[in-house]
Amino acid sequence: MDASSELGDFLKSRRAALRPEEVGINPHPSRRRVTGLRREELAMLAGVSITHYTRIEQGRATSVSDGVLEAIARTLRLTDDETAHLKDLARPAASSSRPAPPRVAHASASARQLLAAMTDVPAVIMDRHNDVLAWNQLGHALLAGHLAPDSPDTPATRPNLTRMLFLDEQYRELYANWNEQAQLAVAHLRLVAGRHPDDRALAELVGQLTMNSDEFAALWARHPVRTCTSGLKHLRHPLVGALELSFENLILPGTSGQRLIAYTAEPGSPSEAALRLLGSATAPVVQDTTAVRHSVTTPAAR
Repeated sequence: MDASSELGDFLKSRRAALRPEEVGINPHPSRRRVTGLRREELAMLAGVSITHYTRIEQGRATSVSDGVLEAIARTLRLTDDETAHLKDLARPAASSSRPAPPRVAHASASARQLLAAMTDVPAVIMDRHNDVLAWNQLGHALLAGHLAPDSPDTPATRPNLTRMLFLDEQYRELYANWNEQAQLAVAHLRLVAGRHPDDRALAELVGQLTMNSDEFAALWARHPVRTCTSGLKHLRHPLVGALELSFENLILPGTSGQRLIAYTAEPGSPSEAALRLLGSATAPVVQDTTAVRHSVTTPAAR
């Protein structure tokens, strides 16, 4: 992913989405071939020379001040997430100078212990690419019971929830509002790509999804950018039916972007009852050793 072309594509997409009338420009319709803002119009509104803005959009500006980027962001009415993304793209050297994580990430022993202790709460640990590094029993049952429980332990079989959202039919069917989830997933990848332009594993994931999913390719081309640290998930689980779960996205310090996601239901709700049912229905079978001990010790007692 080339940072300069990403910057240009992002700015063009936001110019195209903003009509001149929205910013007080009334163009002559017969002289206009585009519906969005032209470069010169954006430069004028942002108080930037057209030459300087053109160099920025083409990725040829070697140094761009915060003031200029923030003026462009205000003119384009960017969100806080989009403004941060613009700064990442405009300064790829600063982004790529951040410490690079190991190529193969692993959940720490203490993080796995935390997951195991959350017996009544579905939870997973993911890296910045949305690879599942670990999940607890209920997290596995909730999100991917059709996969082997130990699949996150081996990089070759490690589930990636974004890949599954577009390419795994069973996981896709889990979401009652799939379109919204797909947009959020792509928006997250866009943010990560802006912060880590030299991330080869991320580029490979984006390439694979672009080649194998027209829906992903169309969303990626729109350049959505958004963080999502908490919210609601509306699920249709094959075992327990409809679920409405709150989720929290917690960044794990010192892990280069690993995060723990935990899902909870409102106390006393049908979703809480469904989670309990899911937990009991999918709990590992614990062998009763009493009969075994009795059969072994009884002959000796005789």
